Amino acid sequence: MEQEVKVTIHRTEPTDPVEEPQVNTTIPDQLKELSETISETLSCFRESESYEWLQKSTEKVRMYIRNNPEQSILVSLGTGLLFGLFIKKRR
Repeated sequence: MEQEVKVTIHRTEPTDPVEEPQVNTTIPDQLKELSETISETLSCFRESESYEWLQKSTEKVRMYIRNNPEQSILVSLGTGLLFGLFIKKRR
C-alpha cells in the first residue's frame, strides 16, 4: 500500500529588488542600555555572597539527587502533581 508522491519545490526569486522594504538592523539605544544594565547587574550578582550560597546549595541538591534518585523522582512527581492541581483549580 505504498504510494509515491511527487514533490516539487519552487524557488521564488524577487522580481524587482527595489520593491523590497528596507529593514533597519541597528539596535536601538534603549536596548543597548538595557543590555549593559543587565550585564552589570549579573556581574555584581556573581561577586556577591548570594551567588556563592546559590552555588553551594546547587551542589548540595545535586549530591542529594545522586544519593537518593528514587526519592528525588517521587518528590518531583508529587510537586508536579500539586502544581497541576493548583493551576487546574484556578481555571
